[in-house]
Amino acid sequence: MKSIIFMGTPDYADEILKQLIEASDITVIAVYTQPDKPVGRKKVLTPPPVKTTALQHNISLYQPQRLREESVVDELLTIPCDYIIVAAYGQILPRAILDHAPCINLHASILPQYRGASPIQQTLLNGDKETGVTAMLMEEGLDTGDILKLEKIQVSDDEMLEALFEKLTQLATLLTLDVIRNFASYKALKQDESQATHCKKISKADGLVAFDDAQRFFNKYRAFTPWPGIYLASKLKLKKVALGEKSSKNSAGEILSIDKESILVGCEKGSIRVFRVQPESKKEMDVLAYINGKRLTLADTLS
Repeated sequence: MKSIIFMGTPDYADEILKQLIEASDITVIAVYTQPDKPVGRKKVLTPPPVKTTALQHNISLYQPQRLREESVVDELLTIPCDYIIVAAYGQILPRAILDHAPCINLHASILPQYRGASPIQQTLLNGDKETGVTAMLMEEGLDTGDILKLEKIQVSDDEMLEALFEKLTQLATLLTLDVIRNFASYKALKQDESQATHCKKISKADGLVAFDDAQRFFNKYRAFTPWPGIYLASKLKLKKVALGEKSSKNSAGEILSIDKESILVGCEKGSIRVFRVQPESKKEMDVLAYINGKRLTLADTLS
């Protein structure tokens, strides 16, 4: 029976935790997650998914503001375990914790590609055809540890964030169980630093789009739906779009055609089909209702 301290915060981590709890040969003895945070317009204090699962299964729960605080570290070091499993926890582990037991991180990219906070979004932003999950031994650097095992999957041209997230979560849960059960058989391999790339934490500002390049526009839609969503400089949110084509030359934002449920909007390169929008401070609506209200028609500019 392997004893585990688990560290994670969002849904991705929660699904891994649930699989560890269900495994008959693994015992999760403690869970570390981020503090509850205010969510939504009303700023309702909301627990992370991992906390909810830990409480449901009566697992000892810790939510330190800073994992590096001496008292927090000292407390963790009193908990004996075989492994520490980390998945999207959101804090850097100090050396004392890294030395306490093998710390295995499940990162949603093919490392050393896309180290950092938003690897799944970055995969979609770059239009990659392949991604995966890497199990690595953690060290003090950000996603720089030696690789134990990685699994890859294909990414379709119209794959959306939530669908890819679900696939990678399923992959990560299986990989976690495999690495714990077969840890002794894996030889950790150094990452190739010459191939390392990084990705940053996503902010609302990243959702700003322009009708310049249709493929880049559509990739932002794939990566940033449902959050932070994409929007024009006018604050018009584009709730449902599709790639028209990638090569035509047009005036940016020009309405090229109108059909029963959508409009085709020109980009400097390519075109985007728009189905649903949401004006600032208003409810989401179909795009035909929007352009009719704005008295826009063919050759006008969507803004």
